[in-house]
Amino acid sequence: MSAHPVDEKLPALKMATTGLQHVAAMYAGVVAPPLIVGAAIGLTGTDLTFLTGACLFTAGLATFLQTLGIGPIGARLPFVNGVTFAGVAPMTAIVASTHDTSDALPIVFGAVMVAGVLGFLAAPYFSRAVRFFPPVVTGTVITLIGVSLLPVAFGWAQGPDAHAASYGSATHLGLAGLTLLVVLVLRRFTTGFVKQIAVLLGLVAGTLIAIPFGATDFGPVAHADLVGFPTPFHFGAPRFQLAAIVSMCVVMVVSMTESTADMLALGEIVERPADERTIAAGLRADTLGSALSPLFNGFMCSAFAQNIGLVAMTRIRSRFVVATGGGFLVLMGLCPAAASLIAVVPRPVLGGAGVVLFGSVAASGIQTLVRAGLDQDNNVLIVAVSLAVGMVPITAPDFYHAFPETARIVLDSGISTGCVTAVALNLVFNHLTRGGGARDVTHPMEAGEEIAAAR
Repeated sequence: MSAHPVDEKLPALKMATTGLQHVAAMYAGVVAPPLIVGAAIGLTGTDLTFLTGACLFTAGLATFLQTLGIGPIGARLPFVNGVTFAGVAPMTAIVASTHDTSDALPIVFGAVMVAGVLGFLAAPYFSRAVRFFPPVVTGTVITLIGVSLLPVAFGWAQGPDAHAASYGSATHLGLAGLTLLVVLVLRRFTTGFVKQIAVLLGLVAGTLIAIPFGATDFGPVAHADLVGFPTPFHFGAPRFQLAAIVSMCVVMVVSMTESTADMLALGEIVERPADERTIAAGLRADTLGSALSPLFNGFMCSAFAQNIGLVAMTRIRSRFVVATGGGFLVLMGLCPAAASLIAVVPRPVLGGAGVVLFGSVAASGIQTLVRAGLDQDNNVLIVAVSLAVGMVPITAPDFYHAFPETARIVLDSGISTGCVTAVALNLVFNHLTRGGGARDVTHPMEAGEEIAAAR
């Protein structure tokens, strides 16, 4: 009996190139949080480089936990883990409220460690919510994941600095468009291995095209050290402050909600539906990775939704490919010069590739909704309202400006609000009888087996 594509081990060259493609797709998302938080603290260039390398290193370790697994830890799906962007706002708030900026990172690290430990203990209980994620819910959430990520790609396409005169210039948008065109041409007119690494080749081509326009900066390579290890507690021993801990625990709940949705989405794409046990194992990897990350000066870790789009587009479902990508992340964390090579890719070029990647996630969600029974009025209503609620932070970013900062951590995540809305409406419309009882809830795994049997 042949192995499932998720457990397939590809030839070394293919494993390396496709793994590197995953790193290229998520690199900007990993380095953005430490750059933002480091800038808020006022770190020196050397410390900022160290913090960024540490986040790459811990992202690699968390990816190993998720893809390869240890006992009951790890979903063993092709998931890339890295620093969650949901923590940026509360971390910068912690920095702003700290009188001595030298205490800011130790307080952040202490809060992340506590939130990680509590999340690890809660994982098996949190995973039981999977029974409330039938196709009408998962399809809605998957679509929201893709749609929520598209503005990130559009922002990248306009340039690296929103305050620069060149932001949104014809040059930047042209580079994004050319990169997108290269990816589309390769996907349309090539086959086999070349077709599967179209995004990576598009990034290389876009970077080369950007050189004559002065949009490619090789400075990071010239000034990067060859070797650098993220010394444990480089910025000081963790400190435990109650307000910071509560704030990061809220972020952990948001992160676990999004990770659950991501695992369900990826399970559908790779045709290995994520059951309760898989989600519990995946959440343990997320939370354990988060708890250990501060030891090496990293932040809270979570699954990266943009890599789901890469899996959906290339159809390469091997978790060992993503584990190879995790190996590259570890090497980048240990070798700043290697990390700087990815940093050379201009932001507009990443934006052009991101349109394909993130759009593929949304398309996967639509495919799931096709079999969600939209001929039923109740399901149409669930999808309509949930998508509308989830789109609020995307279309009106200041909609919740009057709410407390802690509440906005949840409300400003369209994926989380859309997910909670879809689950609640599905429960009300499809699982509660008029007499107040609850109908049997079909587990997503069982639903998948029924669909397969019907085929």
